[in-house]
Amino acid sequence: MPFQGAHLVDVVVKGNDQLGECTLWCEREEVLWWVDSRGPALKRWNPTDGSVSTTVLPSTVGSVAFRENGGMLAALQSGLYFLDPQSGALQVVAQPEAHLPGNRFNDGRCDRAGRFWAGTMSDAKREPTGSLYRLSADLSCTQIRADVIVPNSISWSPDNRTMYFADTYRQVIRAWDFDLASGEVSNERVFCDTTGHPGRPDGSCVDADGCLWNAEYGGWRLVRYTPAGKIDRVIEMPVANPTCCCFGGTALDTLYVTSATQRLTPEDLARQPLAGSVFAVNPGVRGLPEARFAG
Repeated sequence: MPFQGAHLVDVVVKGNDQLGECTLWCEREEVLWWVDSRGPALKRWNPTDGSVSTTVLPSTVGSVAFRENGGMLAALQSGLYFLDPQSGALQVVAQPEAHLPGNRFNDGRCDRAGRFWAGTMSDAKREPTGSLYRLSADLSCTQIRADVIVPNSISWSPDNRTMYFADTYRQVIRAWDFDLASGEVSNERVFCDTTGHPGRPDGSCVDADGCLWNAEYGGWRLVRYTPAGKIDRVIEMPVANPTCCCFGGTALDTLYVTSATQRLTPEDLARQPLAGSVFAVNPGVRGLPEARFAG
């Protein structure tokens, strides 16, 4: 079901996810994984036969990551857990905000040394009670940054020297100098101020050329930024709320995008009947394999 804009956008999974997030392409299985945060559920799409499988989860899920030796890591309402994606069985790994029951985990991704980075947020109020955490292979969990409202856009440059992070409600994508060996960040700066854009910065991924692709929530579009933080491409989407993107396909040349139906009115849904679906775009560039948690 193509949508003809400046680029051809295909619907690969027609759905009604409340909050589709965290697209991950598994190059080992050649399948796409993502979550419906509010489902809450983990989902898997096999492009060979078109099948979709769903694993129901017990609480809001912000993100998941592959583990190097099999299985997954999940960032849920109350903490970080090892997850069996078939059975849904969970094993607690870290609960750094057990003292903040109103918070939940949101966006998360692995760096190329096998650490998992994930941010937290208030689930009820848009107040800066969240933080960004780094989970290492030895399962130590370290707070990296506080004063976060809605964490998103966690990604790294191909040379591992820059880390990106957005606070959606502050409408800024930030960059840090990143040390892959130690996992330390420094020299925080504004990568792009999205004030005045039609939407706010949600999930991101980086292509092999070092450009950052961002799903602009509320903006009906994907935006590609150069390493200098300048917009060089915009892809119009058939839904107001694209949420996250990743590169996949055998050649890592397809951009998969999740979307959301949450808070849309019946009139909104009539205008965008594909809201909550998963889309595929051929952007003309390639991505990078997804990193895996080393623990």
